[in-house]
Amino acid sequence: MSKIQEHFLRYEFKYILDDEKRKDIEKELSYFMQLDPFVEQFENKKYLVRSLYFDDPVYSFYYEKVDGLLHRQKFRIRTYSTEYNENIPIMLELKGRYNNFVYKHRMGIEHNSEDINDVFQLLKPLYNSENPVAKQFVYDKYRKNIKPVMLIDYQRRAYQSKYDYEFRITFDGELYGIQTTKLFPKDDLYRRKLIDGYTIMEVKFRKHVPPWFHRIMIKYQLNRVSISKYCTGMESTSLIEDLND
Repeated sequence: MSKIQEHFLRYEFKYILDDEKRKDIEKELSYFMQLDPFVEQFENKKYLVRSLYFDDPVYSFYYEKVDGLLHRQKFRIRTYSTEYNENIPIMLELKGRYNNFVYKHRMGIEHNSEDINDVFQLLKPLYNSENPVAKQFVYDKYRKNIKPVMLIDYQRRAYQSKYDYEFRITFDGELYGIQTTKLFPKDDLYRRKLIDGYTIMEVKFRKHVPPWFHRIMIKYQLNRVSISKYCTGMESTSLIEDLND
């Protein structure tokens, strides 16, 4: 990933597909879309996405999503590898929703092998940064006491429109959740498979969905769902149950 886009503002519609429907839809997309250039370098045409999510002691970010709040946001650290090396990109991301729009702001993090699994040590250089993402993170750390709680891994295949660069579709499968505070945990005792046998398709656009995709939606009777990989991971653990007891 030679260039990291720092800001996004768009609609994101999600659908859950079984394997057969996913294959059929991907075949139809090939007439209108092409693989994201980054995906082409991988033999199986997909890449790993790893996100370490933060929340406060009462899991406010989780419950804001479950309760369907129209204005909400959360922090995560994102990378694209299951093992550390000095060349991988690592980013701090602030992702949120404002009414129907999804926004994402992120900044790159300089890193080394000594600090990589001590998240707050890793992020310590950001504390004096003037970057708005860093400033909001520091505020949430001290005001809300946010800490890393859930690691989510999945394999992504991404497509972009041949005619509109802002229209993208991603297929996220092989989801796993790990209850941990580390970005590269050595112990996967708490690793859980999520929505086994299904793929989350995300449709991402700025202005409108093209007519040809409307036809695909009707043909395959696609129904939008409200699903969060973070919330799904949390629900696979005892964290939420323990809080409600």
